[in-house]
Amino acid sequence: MNSIKFRRNSTAVDVGNVTVGGHSPIVVQSMTNTDTADIEKTVAQVSALASAGSEIVRVTVNNKDAAKAVPTIREKLDNAGVDVPLVGDFHFNGSRLLKKYTECAQALDKYRINPGNVGRSDKQFTEIIEIACAENKSVRIGVNWGSLDQDLLAKMLDDNKSSSQPRSLQEVMHDALIASALESAALAEKIGLAHNKIILSCKLSEVQALVRVYRDLAKRCGYALHLGLTEAGMGSKGIVASTAALSILLQEGIGDTIRISLTPEPGGARTQEVVVAQQILQMMGLRSFTPEVTSCPGCGRTTSDYFQYLAADIEDYLKTQMLVWKQQYSGVEEMKVAVMGCVVNGPGESKHANIGISLPGTGEKPIAPVYVDGDKFTTLRGEKIAEEFKIIVQKYVAQHYA
Repeated sequence: MNSIKFRRNSTAVDVGNVTVGGHSPIVVQSMTNTDTADIEKTVAQVSALASAGSEIVRVTVNNKDAAKAVPTIREKLDNAGVDVPLVGDFHFNGSRLLKKYTECAQALDKYRINPGNVGRSDKQFTEIIEIACAENKSVRIGVNWGSLDQDLLAKMLDDNKSSSQPRSLQEVMHDALIASALESAALAEKIGLAHNKIILSCKLSEVQALVRVYRDLAKRCGYALHLGLTEAGMGSKGIVASTAALSILLQEGIGDTIRISLTPEPGGARTQEVVVAQQILQMMGLRSFTPEVTSCPGCGRTTSDYFQYLAADIEDYLKTQMLVWKQQYSGVEEMKVAVMGCVVNGPGESKHANIGISLPGTGEKPIAPVYVDGDKFTTLRGEKIAEEFKIIVQKYVAQHYA
């Protein structure tokens, strides 16, 4: 269903059993927010994220207790049949932890390091890369504007001052982000890390700034790229900001793996960021994860809220059934279902879907025609429209995607 005519050619990188870049589908990933030392909570959250569709999960490894917990977390996930690759997030003390806790280094599938916190010229960077080489692990070199290499930025600012055509502070900072990533990658390769073991990211919080930086980064290298705002925000703001930024880049063929860094609502599920990432890719026509429900917003013709409840009910039903269907029915994730509220667009939208139902609006006859692959299939009436419609959907799936 890919509607993007061009996809940037990047080097494929294996992260455990998942391939990022090359000709592989764009990968969805997430990160836990549990204390990694709390093994049971971390295993539960990794499992939930993987079940929601996160194909790679990152965990914080910030102290000895977290490092000691990683091998047990991996073992428990394997025993539960959760084979999602794990990434260790390292910052100030990464080399010490990886050197001391070798089982942690072995259990992880990828290391994420930040040149701004590790230091490209520091021996810690060299030691982490050497461990990655020895353990045959991939590395994401992740540059953030909130923790940019200050020595590099200072040098570039000094050079800019003496230039005959000095640029703005923002332009210099953007160049510094890219330089930090590319110079770090070059150093990693010089130390011995293979080109196909490196993934890059240059994350910012502003939409237009992120787009500019990734466009430039994509032109200047062939490494696989990890996309995402570094702090997207909470609720609708975070969702809209992430969608705005990533959709532009994905439409231009840029990006090999994405993470939506949402601030969870109090008590909210961490899995929301996985759902948003999947929806972005599905709405862009890049991947399909679950059958798509089209429903109308409602108007004065639909004073009854029945169609709203039915749309929500059908969407929940499809998500629940996908846990079973994806194991049995190939291609079912591309099915389209329409639940419409009145006669204005109802029949037309229903005909364009694989299965559609047009409910009666205010003052219309209490009947609900159902369309299958563009043709009228039956008309539902009475109190059990939802149940009967679900049966029709189930039979369609069994007949068309077996």
